Amino acid sequence: MICEILCGIAVSAVAQSGSDYAVRVSATVQPNPAQIALSWPADSGATGYTVCRKLRDDSSWGTATLLAGNATNYVDSNVVVGSAYEYEVSKSASTYAGVGYIYAGIQAPLVDSRGKVVLVVDNTFTSSLALELARLQQDLVGDGWTVSRHDVPRMAVDPADTSSTVWTARSNELASIKALVKADYSADTNNVKAVFLLGHVPVPYSGKIAPDDHSDHLGAWPADMYYGDMTGIWTDSIWNTTTASDLRNWNVPGDGKCDQAVLPGTVTLQVGRVDLANLPALPQDETNLLRQYLNKDHRFRHKLVMAQRRGWIDDHFGVSGASSAVAVNGWRNFAPFFGASNIVAGSDWLGTLATNSYLWGYACAGGNYDGSIDPTDIATTALLATNDPRVVFTMFFGSYFGDWDSQNNFLRAALATTNYTLTSAWVGRPYWQFHHMALGETIGFSTRLSQNNDGLLYSVNSDGRSPHIALMGDPTLRMHIVAPPSGLLVTTNGSGGVDLNWNASSDSVLGYHVYRARTAAGPFARLTTNLVTGTGYTDPAVTTNVYMVRAVKLEVSGSGSYYNASQGIFQDLANSFGPPLLTITDLGGGVFSILGGGIPDWTYRIQSADAAETTNWQTLGTAPADPHGIFQFNDTNGLPQRFYRSLYP
Repeated sequence: MICEILCGIAVSAVAQSGSDYAVRVSATVQPNPAQIALSWPADSGATGYTVCRKLRDDSSWGTATLLAGNATNYVDSNVVVGSAYEYEVSKSASTYAGVGYIYAGIQAPLVDSRGKVVLVVDNTFTSSLALELARLQQDLVGDGWTVSRHDVPRMAVDPADTSSTVWTARSNELASIKALVKADYSADTNNVKAVFLLGHVPVPYSGKIAPDDHSDHLGAWPADMYYGDMTGIWTDSIWNTTTASDLRNWNVPGDGKCDQAVLPGTVTLQVGRVDLANLPALPQDETNLLRQYLNKDHRFRHKLVMAQRRGWIDDHFGVSGASSAVAVNGWRNFAPFFGASNIVAGSDWLGTLATNSYLWGYACAGGNYDGSIDPTDIATTALLATNDPRVVFTMFFGSYFGDWDSQNNFLRAALATTNYTLTSAWVGRPYWQFHHMALGETIGFSTRLSQNNDGLLYSVNSDGRSPHIALMGDPTLRMHIVAPPSGLLVTTNGSGGVDLNWNASSDSVLGYHVYRARTAAGPFARLTTNLVTGTGYTDPAVTTNVYMVRAVKLEVSGSGSYYNASQGIFQDLANSFGPPLLTITDLGGGVFSILGGGIPDWTYRIQSADAAETTNWQTLGTAPADPHGIFQFNDTNGLPQRFYRSLYP
């Protein structure tokens, strides 16, 4: 039943593939002479192309350049090294049209500080996940964020409870969370950028909407953008709709569910949610599902879990009938990520991703709340209990998926897999724009951009600025990971200064930046003007500060190049950060001795050198507890081996 108007044109327009509705644009760049060369695959049906350019934050496109229908490239020489530019490439054809977007740059500058993130934690897990939450906060700081954390009561009022006796309580629990976020924002409007909701934080509902076009699904849908809108007025006095089959979607005046079917203001903050409640089809309880997510979030950030830089598209809708060409979201976004040649299309989501890794994936099919109607089309929540698709960032589209607060919801269940998937979103109505991530932006940035899109800057098919547009996952995640340095040691020297020494990153990096803050919570100020090319640095003055070191790489993607920093590693004069010193001895035959003392034992595991693909872990015994959970060394063959702390002591 999903709408049959896509790409701004009727589905009667004929194209052979969903990819025809996209211009699969990528870029190669050079610094001298400076130029950005855009390219895309030829389309025999195209009659002409138009290229426009703007700066990222401009509110309109610049002058259009017209190209012939056989064009496959465009070279822009009016560019500056150290800058980035956004391009729209659109094409016309006799029976269809297409568009592509790219944010391209030449050695785009390093981002040291990303601002403040408001971390809102369901206080059910304050104690049980204390270690993992502390580690998450340090990881956020290590990626340039300052954290403002609030532990709040979990959602108490069932959204399916229609009794008027709970209406005030529902309104109050939502208003209390919004007040915390807004107070943080008002106190520092220039720096507060994101909201990370962790656990069963109260869920806003809004609208009289049915983005999947099902009459039994008309009403209020979950609406996390409510927490990111700092300017709009959200009311609860208009709708009286009680026809939806699920009572959660009922919306009547005064019930604590908002009226707005269209965003009333502007989403200012990047919002993402990790909520693994109410998933009885999965064998683990909510606490352990959240612990598992936080562990894989940490491992991804530290490049202990990797996926191939390519995109997988599993399209069961095609270009005709219901939901025509929604897979264009994959074709458009994956090209600037990886180049058009690194997009693979097929029809076996679980089978392909069981043995092959992809950094991104898009899948669409007829759906229910808990997955595809035909489980072999994509998957179901129940199947995710025994499968671990090797894909990190995901887009899904199917009926009912997008109503993510439902029991056993498929979007949320995707985050509950063991090792890989960290984000998911219902992408197709409307289109999303992720292309900025190829040059280092967060997925929260793309979420906010997609929520605010009104069709004036980016193509929109339907349901633009609808309150249902939401991200499941950590909104601060970035796509490209640089292996961090390790083993930071800090000592005073005889000259009244502080010597820092560390182990090199395992990546080919340009060097390191050193930072300092009064506490580990930051914010950190950079001490180094130029990159340190060795593995040591001297601070001329002894202080009680905490130091941080980050590796820096010139990252090259399908959109050009930018300077990309690793997670930071931390240390103070007491050397109280990081893992204890371990003695690791290869005893032969795959047996390793790991020795350290004075701290309670935890189980460690060894991962073989092909970290992107290997899932055959061996338990090696016990080793001292490590608050960060990472060790690395070289075995006797010179191959890197990594250790991480298992889930349980």
